[in-house]
Amino acid sequence: MPLSLVRRHSELARADAQRAILQGDQVAGIPQFDEAVAQHALPVLQATGVEVLQINVGKLCNQTCTHCHVDAGPDRRESMSHETAEAIIAALDRFEIPTLDITGGAPEMNPNFRWLVQEAHALGRRVIDRCNLTILVANGHRDLPQFLADHRVEVVASLPCYLEDNCDRQRGDGVFQRSIAALRILNELGYGQANSDRQLTLVYNPVGPSLPPNQTELEDAYRRELKSRYDIVFNQLHTITNLPISRFLDDLLQSGQYEAYMQKLVDAFNPQTVSHVMCRTTLSVDWLGNLYDCDFNQMLELPVTTKSRRIDELSWDDITQRTIATGRHCFGCTAGNGSSCQGAVVS
Repeated sequence: MPLSLVRRHSELARADAQRAILQGDQVAGIPQFDEAVAQHALPVLQATGVEVLQINVGKLCNQTCTHCHVDAGPDRRESMSHETAEAIIAALDRFEIPTLDITGGAPEMNPNFRWLVQEAHALGRRVIDRCNLTILVANGHRDLPQFLADHRVEVVASLPCYLEDNCDRQRGDGVFQRSIAALRILNELGYGQANSDRQLTLVYNPVGPSLPPNQTELEDAYRRELKSRYDIVFNQLHTITNLPISRFLDDLLQSGQYEAYMQKLVDAFNPQTVSHVMCRTTLSVDWLGNLYDCDFNQMLELPVTTKSRRIDELSWDDITQRTIATGRHCFGCTAGNGSSCQGAVVS
């Protein structure tokens, strides 16, 4: 059997095991997510449309971060084909979806990344690149910042802390300094600058099994510290809770912190966040063209509840009126001020 198929079967088995952990009844006192929603007299989670088509173009990455829910790394070979990329652009055009959100891995390492950007830009769509920053200063990719600027791509960049030790502990030795170098290049191109349309958003993930602090207060601290220490500016900060899936779930289980972390998420459940979670207006597509409600469901192989489950079979009425597939990991997006790929969902 080809190595790629062996790896795919292994990934499916792992997703099955993790889904069983999250959906099983072995954790005392931890309700199912739908039970918590019902207890607060909230309606079943439903989609309201598709404003964002978020595509995961593969798991190849130049980093191996401890919190990565994609389990990405330099040894991964999963990569979206040009045929699937064409189906993405066709759907973007046909259904007039306003935003293409490109993630990975390091999405820029996919050979179709620039083509996707160019085609979406030509359609007049908003394009987001979820960037790890260090790829912008890596050999073979140093022209990427100018390419992103030329196509008005919004850069959403991971920077888990403005302190070097904390950042490197989560993302690897030397990552912080390379990230600062990349941010300086982006600033020189106008990203994050006042009166510029080149948007730069930073993303904070907690280093360990804890909830993010208040987003507004943390943004103020990032703005102050990055400016004073490195003369770096940005437009906004998003805080994202680490969801108990993939590599982070493995770490929680190995350290014996899974039950405590799940209880922390459940205790912080905020019913006001439910109507604002990203899955209601986002459709996620994996590197093979399969459809999911969000990138997190994608990693658990938890598909959409519709009959059409591939991007090249997309039924608009079906997908925009679907019931969202949920699990206990959804408590991560609804704890405290809520969390999603767009940051905190309530004030």
